Amino acid sequence: MLPVVAIVGRPNVGKSTLFNALTRTRDALVADMPGVTRDRQYGISDVGETPCVLIDTGGLVGQAEGIDYLTARQVHQAIDESQLVFFVVSARDGLTTEDEEISTLLRQHDRPVVLVGNKTDGTDPDIALAEFAALGMGPALPVAASHRRGVSDLMEAASEVLPMPEVGDDEDAEDEKRLRLAIVGRPNVGKSTLVNRLLGEERVMAFDLPGTTRDSISTFMEHKGVKYELIDTAGVRRRSRVTEVVEKFSIIKALQAIDRAHVVVLMLDASEGLTDQDTTLLGHILQQGRALVIAMNKWDGLEDYDRKQMLAEMDRRLQYVTWARQLRLSALHGSGLKELIKAVEEAWRSATIDMPTPELTRVLQKAWEAHQPPMSQGRSSRLRFAHSGGSLPPRIIIHGNRTDAIPASYKRYLENVFIRHFKLRGTPLFIDFRSGTNPYKDKKNTLSARQLAKRKRLKKFTKRKK
Repeated sequence: MLPVVAIVGRPNVGKSTLFNALTRTRDALVADMPGVTRDRQYGISDVGETPCVLIDTGGLVGQAEGIDYLTARQVHQAIDESQLVFFVVSARDGLTTEDEEISTLLRQHDRPVVLVGNKTDGTDPDIALAEFAALGMGPALPVAASHRRGVSDLMEAASEVLPMPEVGDDEDAEDEKRLRLAIVGRPNVGKSTLVNRLLGEERVMAFDLPGTTRDSISTFMEHKGVKYELIDTAGVRRRSRVTEVVEKFSIIKALQAIDRAHVVVLMLDASEGLTDQDTTLLGHILQQGRALVIAMNKWDGLEDYDRKQMLAEMDRRLQYVTWARQLRLSALHGSGLKELIKAVEEAWRSATIDMPTPELTRVLQKAWEAHQPPMSQGRSSRLRFAHSGGSLPPRIIIHGNRTDAIPASYKRYLENVFIRHFKLRGTPLFIDFRSGTNPYKDKKNTLSARQLAKRKRLKKFTKRKK
């Protein structure tokens, strides 16, 4: 187990920038405005000799209410989990009353504290950080997180306090075995509520206000031996309604979460029906070839008539994703979660299934004998054998002749045959055709080229003789 370090401070002092500098990533969303970070963001720092787990937190403000109050609760939980706290202050702004209040709060938690003076670029650190001695937390370490200056000295100071990490299994190999599950949808459909319900704790902020989640937050859980990485994403609105720069970056991170996920849960608000933005998100998921589960949230608040209308609309508009499970649940009350986990694991199994070449070829031959592709220009296509072309999503490569003349309808026929045989559910299946070369045709072309060269030499010899 690695030691845990929490990064705390008031808003806009550079906590997320420091987090990215120490983890050598861009996982934390950074913008030149206060209040961007709200949830806890975890990462691994390998700067220095002592690796550790870093927790990026939101800014603490006085008289916190509403979202600020929920942000403060997230900060308190991060401090409770940590063995060391990086208290970040701004050398440009100087000592503020909020810094003094946070220092009092940290003394109540009784955790070792390293005072970090950020934004020291362009200043004299000794002069700019002198006034922070009034906090009684020792000298502030000068850091310029945006330029990665001083981060090595910071981690050296932390290594003197942190315990040595316990020797355990390879974490990179462990991460490869995790099922990465991204939960996406429009704003205020209940994504964060679902994550908290699955974890059994208030891991991310859930607030009745669109846009509460701004970053893609990863957390880990285990269910019946299966290890998960849950990725809570920001709500994705239509492009015309996105005006803030922070929201644009939030949407980019949400789309990136889809790209790196193994299975995606697309959450819909059952009370609002299937919107155009839902189908746009669905199109991006299908374009990336991700396994999919469609979850209709807030189902418990619908009347019988509205439920029938919702199901009829789903059947009518989502005929092109009949392979995906459609579930009805209530993230707030926890109904339908068992079915959701079962559908996710089924989609994961289907997306990573092993399809042996002999079995694929036998299924292909039976399908071809039962129904052959239509003839093109008086000639028919011959499909010879098939093999696996990869997983996530599963892909089948079919070899034969004249495969470029096979229509899309016959390709769908083969997809359905393979889906039924291997009992695939929750994942798209891709089929690629490969045409074999004709060795006799190649030989003929080669001989013709040789004959052409011989004729040219004969012509030159005849001209010289004349």
